[in-house]
Amino acid sequence: MVEEAIYKLRKILKELEEIKGRHTELVSVYISKGYNLQEMVNMLRQEYTLTENVKNKTVRNNVLGAIDKILQELKFFKKTPEKGLVIFAGNVSETEGESDIRVWLIHPPEPLGVKKYHCDKKFELEPLEDMVAERELYGLIVMDNREVTIALLKGKKIEILRKKASIVPGKTIKGGQSQMRYQRIRAGLINDWYKSIAENAKELFSKFDLKGIIIGGPGPAKNDFFERDYLETDMKKQVIGVKNTGYTDEQGLEEVVQRSQDILAEAAIAKEKALLQKFFEELRKESGLVTYGKEKVMKSLEMSAVDIILVSEGLETEALVEKAKEYNTKVEIISRDTREGKQLYQLGGIAAILRWKLY
Repeated sequence: MVEEAIYKLRKILKELEEIKGRHTELVSVYISKGYNLQEMVNMLRQEYTLTENVKNKTVRNNVLGAIDKILQELKFFKKTPEKGLVIFAGNVSETEGESDIRVWLIHPPEPLGVKKYHCDKKFELEPLEDMVAERELYGLIVMDNREVTIALLKGKKIEILRKKASIVPGKTIKGGQSQMRYQRIRAGLINDWYKSIAENAKELFSKFDLKGIIIGGPGPAKNDFFERDYLETDMKKQVIGVKNTGYTDEQGLEEVVQRSQDILAEAAIAKEKALLQKFFEELRKESGLVTYGKEKVMKSLEMSAVDIILVSEGLETEALVEKAKEYNTKVEIISRDTREGKQLYQLGGIAAILRWKLY
């Protein structure tokens, strides 16, 4: 998903989030990728007929007006767009008894897997919010001596990359083998198993630019695996947490993510802080490798000299984002919740880290 598409959608979602209906009258329609458009039209017509029986005149008229607006929009489509379609419609008038039906049509930036009609006092935004959630990648490993599941965490979504079962036997002696010999064989199989997990992790994770790796699982196996030198040094440095879970499958992945919210939040803040610390350090040194203020940043951008633009959350920067794309420049939205974030906002909210010294 391209950065400017995320930025634009976030702005629209923020606008929609602030709209509150006086009654159950705000309509949200999600048409999933590949869904028959005519079937959705038929569903909306059925909802229209049902709504005609609503006793409250204000609610009835507002919902009918919203559905009618949506049906009018759908007339411009011969089929469902490639990635699906989302339409919001409802009365946004701030005056009781007056009607001002507005409609928002959104082409989702990635394939939509949700089909629904929703009518409430607020718009149903969660499926789109998931699309614009933080997209930094984290590697996940949940394991014990029996199995391992390796996955990626993309925003709020977990994508399983591989599941494997081991041949490590239980602690109980099998056959007539002596206790000591059995334990030696078992220890060797565990060693091979941990090596295999590390090799699989390297193979799978090396394809991605990971923000960090989290390891989880029941019992001591996860700690033994992490504390010994099974992972290569560079990959071991990426491990940001080791967490207890009750499972090593999909449920275990969900557990490890849930129990890692603290370190995931810290990682997101740490990224912002690192960028801001770099900016303020270069500013303090007067190195000429940073600048701030909209005019100076735009001038530097037009000279292809800007590597990263830092923008305080909430500022109107659509033109800047569009311009940055032309010069292959990253745009980072910075929150105002940290001390450094507040300092950036006090400087005007727009700054840049340069590729080279201009003056």
